[in-house]
Amino acid sequence: MDTRVKPAYDGLCDWRGAWHPEGDIFLFFLLSKTLGVLLLPTNFLICTGLVGVALLATRYSSLGRKLLVAAVVLLAICGWSPLGTLMMHQLESRFPPWDAAGGAPDGIVVLGGPIDADLSLTHGGAVVSAAGDRIIAAAVLAHRYPNARVMYSGGSANLLSTDAKEADYAAQLFEGLGISKTRLLMEREARNTQENAEFSKAMAAPGPGERWLLVTSAFHMPRSVGLFRKAGFDVEPYPVDWRVGRGADLLTFATVARDGFILVDLAVREWMGLIAYWATGKIDDLLPGPAADRKQLSQR
Repeated sequence: MDTRVKPAYDGLCDWRGAWHPEGDIFLFFLLSKTLGVLLLPTNFLICTGLVGVALLATRYSSLGRKLLVAAVVLLAICGWSPLGTLMMHQLESRFPPWDAAGGAPDGIVVLGGPIDADLSLTHGGAVVSAAGDRIIAAAVLAHRYPNARVMYSGGSANLLSTDAKEADYAAQLFEGLGISKTRLLMEREARNTQENAEFSKAMAAPGPGERWLLVTSAFHMPRSVGLFRKAGFDVEPYPVDWRVGRGADLLTFATVARDGFILVDLAVREWMGLIAYWATGKIDDLLPGPAADRKQLSQR
């Protein structure tokens, strides 16, 4: 098993004060963990409601009532309406299921996210908290294609990084699922999707003509593919972890508000990431799609 370590960044500026690209990556990471979290709909609306409550005891009580009512109404819309389902569907439907007709892949890249590294460290074993389909699908693929290498890319996504790394516990899971240690590549330094792409390419060092699958959640695939393309790592999308259905299911109202909150927050987080990466030139398309779509657009 290869667990080579690539530093997340070697310093934001050099001795002359010149800004390094690593500093740009760190700034994105910092903003995503601060401003990005605050702007998630549930957090933002709860804060808006609390501001409204605080204003009720001041001369701005009228504004406070308006903010409080607006926060409650918008929270209800996010929680019970099909808003989150519709937003997620646009992301999840961007890439079709992978077509196995092209033959066996040379490698499989699995993006981190399923494993809670801190809880895993606390309890002394891998704790899968969400998006477990990524690991399950990768294990199934690894058994189906026994010559394919399997890479897991995931370090610590905490703002204050710890020694707990997702990839370390992913290795335990894959070995427990019958994947030989000799086939595993563990990229344990990436903190976000941009670093997933760049560090994975550096570790995999794909040769000419090699085919690598990218396994991640369907809603996360557009942003991931865009960043892998920008990093020069040509991957074939293998979307998993579907969150919404199709057809009439898209207009279904949630019976538990928490379900709606989760979908809205996930979708808004993805859209914020897509907009930020596109606006700064880190991805070429606002909503990256299949390679065939890109070819057709370039020929027009």
